[in-house]
Amino acid sequence: RFSHSTLRHFGLGKLSLEPIIIEEFKYVKAEMMKFGDKGFSPFQIINNAVSNVICSISFGKRFNYEDKEFKTMLSLMSRGLEISVNSEAILSNLCSLIYYLPFGPFKELRQIVIDITAFLKRIIEEHKLSLDPENPRDFIDMYLLHIDEEQRAQIESSFDTEYLFYIIGDLFIAGTDTTTNTLLWSLLYMCHHPDVQEKVQAEIDSVIGRDRPPSLTDKIQMPFTEATIMEVQRMTVVVPLSVPHMASENTVFQGYTIPKGSVVLANLWAVHRDPKVWEKPNEFNPSRFLDEHGQILKKEAFIPFGIGEDI
Repeated sequence: RFSHSTLRHFGLGKLSLEPIIIEEFKYVKAEMMKFGDKGFSPFQIINNAVSNVICSISFGKRFNYEDKEFKTMLSLMSRGLEISVNSEAILSNLCSLIYYLPFGPFKELRQIVIDITAFLKRIIEEHKLSLDPENPRDFIDMYLLHIDEEQRAQIESSFDTEYLFYIIGDLFIAGTDTTTNTLLWSLLYMCHHPDVQEKVQAEIDSVIGRDRPPSLTDKIQMPFTEATIMEVQRMTVVVPLSVPHMASENTVFQGYTIPKGSVVLANLWAVHRDPKVWEKPNEFNPSRFLDEHGQILKKEAFIPFGIGEDI
């Protein structure tokens, strides 16, 4: 709850996040322009940009794309995520002791956690030294102030610096990887469907033009562009099994008994490709999200960000 309210305070989902994104896009454009008419992979540039937006929220600063420490941190996070989703690592969900085996991917993963933690410790210590209670700059400042408030009030709490490492790690994993992959898939689908690309470009030119950056306030006037993004999210499902949830009580669902405490995974991929719900589910068709008036059509089976209460 604290994390959500603090992120909202710093603009997550609000217009106040716009200036950060628009400013970062200037660097994206500059990096891409360096290639001229040569082909290149946009992955690193987009990943850098998305990560910098998270850095601005978390640390109150952005990094130069060539910053050695920044590049190392992103490389570690990328490798850590890669290890975390392989078949061996998934077994650690069944038995946590597997994580501590002195061989295999877990040994490397533990070292990655140590290295990332060392980086975050330095950032947090810098924040402690420069903290101004009257002018919190970012998520870390707000968290440190919250710890101080609870300590002064002598409230027993789980808030501590160690927990802050996990929160920031979750921010990067949840925010960077999913957003980067969604943007990359969007570019790929635009390349494979030039007719859709032309319609999106025409809508952008009509509503925004070429003389100003886009704004969230433009969204309501750009239904086809929004429908295209929704279709990309339906087709790709960057987190196909969502995040693990847990049954809070014994329950029976469609004849299956689910005991309290059971881990439940929602197969979002299956939902988004269900032929009973979607006509020709394997075809890329943004118009499926538009009604007869060309406005956005909400569909209950569209759940790209998962389903179920987060606790």
